[in-house]
Amino acid sequence: MTYYAQLLLNGIIAGSIYALFAVGLTMVYGVFRFINFAHGELIAWGAYLVLLFTHSPFSIPIYYAVLPALMVTVLIGLAQDRYVYGRLRHGSRITLLIASIGLSYFLRNAIRVIWGSDLQTYGLMPTRGIGFAGLSITSAQISMIAAATFFLGALYMILTRTMLGKSLRAVADNMTLAQIMGINIQKVSLAVWVLASLFSGVGGILLAIDTNLEPMMGLTNLIKAFAAVLLGGAGNVWGALLGGLFIGIAENLGVAFFSPGYKDFVSFALIVGMLLFRPKGIFSIAEGVR
Repeated sequence: MTYYAQLLLNGIIAGSIYALFAVGLTMVYGVFRFINFAHGELIAWGAYLVLLFTHSPFSIPIYYAVLPALMVTVLIGLAQDRYVYGRLRHGSRITLLIASIGLSYFLRNAIRVIWGSDLQTYGLMPTRGIGFAGLSITSAQISMIAAATFFLGALYMILTRTMLGKSLRAVADNMTLAQIMGINIQKVSLAVWVLASLFSGVGGILLAIDTNLEPMMGLTNLIKAFAAVLLGGAGNVWGALLGGLFIGIAENLGVAFFSPGYKDFVSFALIVGMLLFRPKGIFSIAEGVR
C-alpha cells in the first residue's frame, strides 16, 4: 500500500508542474483561440536560461539566476506575440497554427545551437529524501510543490480579485463586446502573454531541478500540457489545472502496471480518447477563461 501511496505522491508533484504548463497554454487559447505550439519551447528556454546565468560569464548562484531567466523567458513570449502572432491574428487559424509550429522548430534548434543536444543538469548535489508516514520526498520536490502552489494561488487571486482578472475573463468570453465596453485589449493581451510565459518558465526550471535538461523537453511537456487542456476543456483555466494533476497521477500510477518507458503513452492515449469521445473536455466548457 505504501508503494502506491508513494506513486500517488510523485504523481501529485509531477501533476503540479504539468498544471503550470497547461494553465499557460489554455489562457492563450481562451483569449486568442489558437493553440501555441511554441509554448513548449518557453518551458525549455526557461530551464536553459538558468543554466546560462549560472555559468561563465555570469556565474550567478542558481536561486538568484531564476529571476533573470524568467524575465528573459517572458520577453521571448512577448516577442512571439509582437513579431509573429500579432501580425497574423486577423488571418486564418491555420496560418497561426503553422506559424507557431515553425516558431517552435526555430526556438528548439536555437537551443541546440547554443547548448548542444546532450543532456545537461544544474549540477546540484543530490539530497537524501525526507521520510514521513513511510513515504519519501526530497527538498527539491518540496520546492516544486511550494512554487507551483504559490503561482497557481497567485493566478487565482488575479483572476478573481482584481480588475485585470475580470477584464481577462470578459475578453475571453467576447473580445469584441469587451472592447466596446472600454476594456483595454492590449493590456489584457500583455497580461496573458506575461502570465503564460512566466508559468512555462517556472515549470521548466522546477522540472529541470528534479530531472535534467535536453532540447526536446519542451515538446515532450507540451504534449502533456495539451492532454491536460483537452481533459479540462480548452480555455478552462481550472480544468487545465485539474487536468495537469490527473495526467501526473495517471502517469506515475501507471508505473505500477507498465514499464516507466511507457509513461508518455498516458498523455497520447488521453489526447486520442478525449478527441474521440469528449472533445469539449470533462467539464464541457469549450471556451473562455473561467
